Amino acid sequence: MAAITFLEVDPEDAVLVKSIFSDALILKEPLAGEGVMEQCADAEILSCFIYSKITNDTLAQLPKLKLLITRSVGFDHIDLEACKARKIVVCHVPDYGSHVIAEHVFALLLSTMRHITEGEKRVEGGTFDYHGLKGMTLRGKTIGIVGTGKIGRRVAQAAHGFGMRIIAFDRCRTLELSDLLGLEYVSLEELLKQSDIITLHLPAIPEAEHMINDAAIARMKQGVILVNTARGSLIDSKALLRGLKGGKIRYALLDVLEHEKNFAENKELIDHPNVVTTPHIGFYADDSVTSIFTDCFETIRQWQFGQVPEHVIKPTTRVCDLPGIKKPA
Repeated sequence: MAAITFLEVDPEDAVLVKSIFSDALILKEPLAGEGVMEQCADAEILSCFIYSKITNDTLAQLPKLKLLITRSVGFDHIDLEACKARKIVVCHVPDYGSHVIAEHVFALLLSTMRHITEGEKRVEGGTFDYHGLKGMTLRGKTIGIVGTGKIGRRVAQAAHGFGMRIIAFDRCRTLELSDLLGLEYVSLEELLKQSDIITLHLPAIPEAEHMINDAAIARMKQGVILVNTARGSLIDSKALLRGLKGGKIRYALLDVLEHEKNFAENKELIDHPNVVTTPHIGFYADDSVTSIFTDCFETIRQWQFGQVPEHVIKPTTRVCDLPGIKKPA
């Protein structure tokens, strides 16, 4: 039986892994953790999350590796060409529950726009008074969805339920969204100009890096709300701070950060009173976590039985809405 290693597994999820692969090595840390690489040296099958950076140098220290599975939709943390050169099969989890991230978008929006945290603190402090906590409704607001893949579509469905006007930018358009939800596809520039709320749903690729920059923010409505549950690199953090300080951006609701592992780099942004941050928990719900591991287990089973795994990533794999994104300048 091939040596199997699971990285970045929370203790409560380790029980599930052990129930299927009792001999697997299970570690909480990513590859960058102290002593982790040495423990993985004999792995033939490696399952990781996004904080394990798989580079050519990394692979050189994993000489027996044959199957690599990232328990994520995105795979920008993996050098696919280096894996191909070493004949390592690379797989991902293309959809573990897009609804949970869409739900988190609206959890961030509703808790902020209706001042849930402030209201709770006020009551806990002994003041049962609504004055000064006037909220904003979603109904009638224009939401701009950047990327209408699986998650973006779920966001559109939820927005439709709230009675919002829905516009979207995507290189690959899903026409039925217009018929079912009244979604209107527009250019990125028009989306920036028209949206009361902008929510990002693109992976981290070079074409999309810092697509929200000073120029993009300048085109936005005064008092816009910006939501990012995708990847931190989509937003230029310094430009975002300038937009917040200048009042152009009313709230920034962030489940991801450009420098997630460098708290000092993000401290000013995190501390801003109109910024709400959560620690990349959009994906982390009961059914989605189970789905992630179930999909991963099935990929391992397929490979062990000599099958080509269903969710293989190829170096040429692209999401059709990504090439040619023109960042505002």
